[in-house]
Amino acid sequence: MARLLMNLRGVPDDEADEVRALLHDNAVDYYETPPNRWGLSMGAIWVRDSDDYDRARELLDTYQEQRTRDARAEQEERRRAGTHETFATLFLRAPLRNLAYVVIVGLILYFSIRPFFDLIGD
Repeated sequence: MARLLMNLRGVPDDEADEVRALLHDNAVDYYETPPNRWGLSMGAIWVRDSDDYDRARELLDTYQEQRTRDARAEQEERRRAGTHETFATLFLRAPLRNLAYVVIVGLILYFSIRPFFDLIGD
């Protein structure tokens, strides 16, 4: 019986490709279900034979641990080099759009809270 190995919702394409290659290289029989157009069903990688599931899970866990270590090392290297992203760099990438978001949030908060201040003032 098939068992779910990995939900592909929110998974970057490069990671999904690497997981497919890992399973293929280690002769794990798997198949993939694509997500539907509206995001109601998840895309996933399934292991066909439940006997292979434990080995596939171990391979995937080892891969994800290594990917996490690599990502953290890369982030630390960018931090040391001074090229990491900060709130300011993200804000300055699209300042007008971000400023518009701040104004919209401010207006929503104002109109949500204003009736309560009117009650206090009376």
